[in-house]
Formats: sequence, C-alpha cells, structure tokens
Amino acid sequence: MRLRLQSRRRAAVLGAGLSGALALTLASAAVSGPAAGEPGNGADDRVQVVRVDAPTVDKRNEVLALGLDPTEHADKKSIEVVLYNEADRETLRDAGFTWTVEVRDLEALSERQRKADQAYAARVAESPLPSGRTAYRTYDEYLSDMRMLAQRYPRLTKPLTLENRTVLGEPIKGLEITTGADNVKDGKPTFLLLGAHHAREWPSSENTLEFGFDMLQSSAEGDPRAERLLEGSRLIIVPVVNVDGFKVSRGAEPLGDFSTFDYEMKRKNCSISEDTPEQYLGGTCEDNPAGRLRGTDLNRNYPGFWGGGGASTSWSGDTFRGDGPGSEPESDAVRQLISERAVTMMISNHTYSNLILRPPAIASTGKSPDELALKELGDSWAEENGYVSQASYQLYDTSGSTEDWSYWITGGFGYTFEIGPDSFHPAYEDGVVGEYTGATEAAGSGGGNREAYLQAMEAAMAPKYHSRITGRAPAGRTLTVSKTTISPTSPVLQADGTTRSQIYFEDHLTTDYRSDGGRFRMDVNPSTRPLVAGRYGRLPEAPPQETLTLTNPAGVPAEGASEETTFEVEGLPDADNGFARVSIEWPDDADWDFYITGPDGTTVGSGATLDNPEVITIPDPVAGTYTVTAENYEGGVAEWSGEVSFDGPEPPQTSGIKEAWQLTCTDRRGEVYASRRVVVDRGERVDVGKVCVPRKRR
Repeated sequence: MRLRLQSRRRAAVLGAGLSGALALTLASAAVSGPAAGEPGNGADDRVQVVRVDAPTVDKRNEVLALGLDPTEHADKKSIEVVLYNEADRETLRDAGFTWTVEVRDLEALSERQRKADQAYAARVAESPLPSGRTAYRTYDEYLSDMRMLAQRYPRLTKPLTLENRTVLGEPIKGLEITTGADNVKDGKPTFLLLGAHHAREWPSSENTLEFGFDMLQSSAEGDPRAERLLEGSRLIIVPVVNVDGFKVSRGAEPLGDFSTFDYEMKRKNCSISEDTPEQYLGGTCEDNPAGRLRGTDLNRNYPGFWGGGGASTSWSGDTFRGDGPGSEPESDAVRQLISERAVTMMISNHTYSNLILRPPAIASTGKSPDELALKELGDSWAEENGYVSQASYQLYDTSGSTEDWSYWITGGFGYTFEIGPDSFHPAYEDGVVGEYTGATEAAGSGGGNREAYLQAMEAAMAPKYHSRITGRAPAGRTLTVSKTTISPTSPVLQADGTTRSQIYFEDHLTTDYRSDGGRFRMDVNPSTRPLVAGRYGRLPEAPPQETLTLTNPAGVPAEGASEETTFEVEGLPDADNGFARVSIEWPDDADWDFYITGPDGTTVGSGATLDNPEVITIPDPVAGTYTVTAENYEGGVAEWSGEVSFDGPEPPQTSGIKEAWQLTCTDRRGEVYASRRVVVDRGERVDVGKVCVPRKRR
C-alpha cells in the first residue's frame, strides 16, 4: 500500500507541475545521462514508441508532466511517448503508469524508412503529387520551388517574407496565391496554411507546399473550382515556420540512435533560454553541449493561454514554452501576419496522429461559442483523409498553441492537422504522397489532405463563417478596420507546481482595403472576440434522468482481479442528460479502481485515485448501455456501492459584451476623412453606406 500511495501522490504532483528539485534533475539528466535520450546500459536500451494507458485528460497531462518526449499521438484511452532507454521506462513505472509497445525498435524502423525512400525515388520518376516530387525537400529546395512558382505564375502569386527574422537571422518565407496577388488590400478572406512549427515534422512542410502547387496548376489548367477559390479568397502558404530548427533537422547526418545529439530529431527552434545552465551554453544550434534539447517549442509559445498545462517549464523539455508569451521571433512573426490580414481560416500542419484538432486546447477554457461549426467542418474534412476529428483538449492540455491564440483572439477559425499514423517523417510514399492524395489505407473517402484543404479554403470564403462590411468609397481611399485588445494568458504554472498571476498581452488587429471607387466589400472576422463572447451550451429538451443505483455483483474479486456491472442511460424524448456522475464508495481502506466504457466500447471515464468515494463525470453521455469495471487494485475485502446521478446540459454562456471594429477612411497622404465603430457578428453583413463622408455632412 505504501508504494502505491507514493506513486500516486507523485503523479498528482506532476499533474500540477514539476517540482523544483525534479525539474532540475530532469534538466541535468536530459543532457548528461540516459533519462532523456542517451544510450545507457540498462536491460533494454532500444528506443521505443509506447502507448501509455491514460484514460482521462488529467492522466494524459500527468504523463506529459514527466518530461518525456511526446509524439503528439493520443486518444481517449492513452498517449504515446518516445522512451529512449531503460531510465525513461523507470520514470513511467515510478509514476504508476502501464503501457504497451507500439514501435519496439525505433532505430530499425527509421532505417527501413530511409531505405524505402531511396527505393521509391529510384523506381518512380514522377509521383502523383502536384509537383511530382519523390523525396523530401531540403530547405533550399523549398525556397527554389517557391521562387519558381512565383516566376511561372506572376499574376497569381506574391512572394512573402514575414516581419521577423528567426533567432539565427534567417528570413521566414512564404507565398501568397490569389488573382491579382500583388494587391494585398483587396478585402478578400484569407486561408493560411502553415508547416514545420516543429523541425522534425517534415511532412507538414511538404503537404503545405504541395497545396500551393496544386492551386496554381489547377487554376492555370482552367479548373473551375480552383478559379473560383482564387478569385474569391487568398491563400497564404508558409511551408517552414521553424527555419533554423528545420535546417538543423533536415541537414543532420542521422545517427540512428535518437540520442540527445541525434539532431535529425530536433523539435524546437534555436533560442537559448535565460534559464539554461552555464555548462550548456556555447556552441551552435547544430553542435552544442545540450544537443537537440536547447530551444523553445514554438507551438507552446503563442500568447493565448500561454503558461498553462501541456507545456514544459524546463528549458530542456521537448515542449518548453519559452521564457515568456510570444517570446520567440518565429511565433511572433506568424502572430503579426495573422494580425494584419483577414485570416478567416488557419491550418497548422504537424505530424503525427491522423488527427484534426479544433479549439479549445485547454479543457478548463470551456467549449468555444462556435463549437458546432468548428466540429462540423472538422468532421467533414475527416471524411476525406480518414483522420479523427476532435477538440484538442480531448487529447491533453496544450497551452500556447497556434490555433488557440488565432481563434480566441482574432475569431478566425483555426485547426491543427496531425499528418500520418506513426512517424515524424515516415517514408515519403506514405507520409507525403499517400496522405496528400488520399492513397493511404487510412484515407476516408479518398480525397486525402488535398480535398480537406480545398474544403477548408471554401470555408474560409463562406460568408456564414466570418463577417462582412460593405458600403461605398471614392477611388484611391484606404479603408482600415482595426482594434486593439488586451487578453490574459493562463495562470502561469511554475516548476514547483504553484502558479503565478496571468500575464496580459496586447494585440493590434488590422485589415486594409484600397477602394477603386463605388461599392466595396471587406471580409473580416467578427468584431467580438470568441474569448469574451461566451461559451457553447444548449438548452435542455427534457428533464434529466432519475438517479440509478449500481448493482454490485455477488462476491469480492481477488486482489488484482476485477468485476463488471452495467447501467442504462436514457435519451430523448425521455431524458436530456448533460452530465452523468458515477459515485462509488467502499467501507475499508482498500484501493479500488473504476473504469467506465460507453456503448461503443470506448473508455469514457475512470476513477483511479486515492479518493473514497471515486467520482467520475461523463459529459453529454449518449443513450445506451455503459459498463463499469471495478478493479480490486489492493486490499479490497468488502463490497462497494455506487449510484449514477444526472444533470441537465449547461446552457449557453453569453457575455452580452459587444466589441467593435474601428473603420477609418484615409487618403493617399494618410489624412483621415471619417471614422466610425462597426459591430458585426459571425455570419452577418453590415452596410456602412458612404463611409468616407463624415457623419455631420451626411
């Protein structure tokens, strides 16, 4: 009982945040010993990918807090991590977790993938991709391909350089694609496609650039769908956000051992935290005392809800959040780009998991006010590429992510695509060609990511998903829609598990339109941020179900064994259950664990703490038969008892606050002719009339 108690208490502490001593230990082990990547002399030091049993969001957050390397692959029962050696396995054991091995020898798998890439490139002259590529690009090839597209399609493209340079001084390049691309003040809605926030995730960049090829070639060939999309919206592609890290990863000589100094597996950028110990300073990004572990995870650095769960507080952690919200020039460059354009749809590509993730990324945030629309779109794309569509927090908390900032602050819809089932950069034929075209075994209707991106671009253009401002303005006048907002981060987790106060950050959002005279239309995001608009909910259509008493099977299972019972959840028209709460208690000091399986056979909740009673909450339970598995983990000799109570759904939360855009009209010299506030909701159109005429003269 003592060992069980200690491991569970440790897991609880880790769920809140690493202790100072433990964080320091991990930071040192990460670069000097086997705990985070160095080959060791244990019983089994093969690098493995394992699926850790973690049937709740809290449990998956606890796994993340252990400082292991997450693959970004998780589901409602488990989370995947890379175990580099026996020391990593011991870390999981000490925290009380069990797991199954998904990849027994990651080095061997990587070698097979490299050989597959060589064979594919040798036997295939031109792939089914729009570009015909047969192998992963280097960074220089990304630049040359974008230059080539700009030269070949000058009227449809505009080369883009983001505002900030990287930590190492590299420009971040992209390409704008639309009819009349040079006129960025055209009022069109924008679809932004991003790749390689994480350096080792090469397919994310390939899929991004291939869609650029696709749209340009299809439009040039007279494809009516492509022509309509490029006429009515603007596509911006940034294939490599993390330029420094990608160049290190892609250019590294693979060691094949996935150690600290196997730079091919670098995830983060090349910044050096102010908390980095002195002995790990010096060297270059591709050759330094801390190896690949130095840097910041750009997808944990965006200001929206920065500092919360799902991000490491340690400089050496693979999910290190950075020294402050938006501290990295690369994430800040993307933030500025989105702030200066009407980005009504954004997809940030990653690997791997075959997932389409939507906001919110943190469970405590609550479902977004646009939950139904966000889910509907994600589900429709999943039908094409065979991925699982779900809210990001359903995996685990991920504070500081791209789409969480872009959606909650700007109102533009944002998603993460986790491309491919099982590798950061798998064999090209599968991870790029198959995933983009839909030729993989997992593909849904066969359209792959290509069709999913097309549908996302159509959604970026669809009026019901954003807002419009119309009116009349003289030729040569510039109309500017802008606002400045102040928003909080999460309460900032510290290494010792405590939290500090939220940090407030400022965003200035603006969109420009140059009038050619007469009627105008500006596609913008809603004037009220989702952050303050409210939260999703629904009104009950029937009373909740009456409380049920659980039936305990006769007898007590032996220690380590289990028993099962079931209960029925009713649905409409008889009952409308927003929550089911299962409460189970027992009369002695035994340790029982309880797991609940839904009608479809998936785990919907668990109670595996030291609490008595164990209380398990199931949100929005579907009608059907649920199974309760009661495991006599340790010492149970008496019967347990329990009940299931029900509550109605939470109603919608509407703040009642309406934020406004500031619409101004200026001439070529910047003189302001008129200015007014405009309130416009999602799906609405507001006509402002002759906007350049001062109100007193109308």
